[in-house]
Amino acid sequence: MDFKSRKENDVCVFTLTGNLVGENDGMPLTDAFNEEMEDGTRNFIIDLSSLKHINSSGLGVFITLLTKVRKKGGELVLLNPSDFIKNLLLITKLNSIFHNFSSLEEAMASFSA
Repeated sequence: MDFKSRKENDVCVFTLTGNLVGENDGMPLTDAFNEEMEDGTRNFIIDLSSLKHINSSGLGVFITLLTKVRKKGGELVLLNPSDFIKNLLLITKLNSIFHNFSSLEEAMASFSA
């Protein structure tokens, strides 16, 4: 898995590509999140539009990131999850924990609501 990050106002947007199927895939992402949080970032968007596949280990990475962000008083939301990922979140009941948005504007607005 690869990812890119960018800042939009005070929100960090991570765009994931490829497959998130193990802890090894998630470690660089976790490290990048930690660096952003150390720099004071509290709100994050994970853009999943280019993520092809995710498994339970990948979901574990998301849960870890969400927990870390919320402990610091921030929030993490998902952008453009595929139907597969939406279904996986539904089956695992994680859809009640992760907020999903279909547009960047909606995701950005969720932080000021």
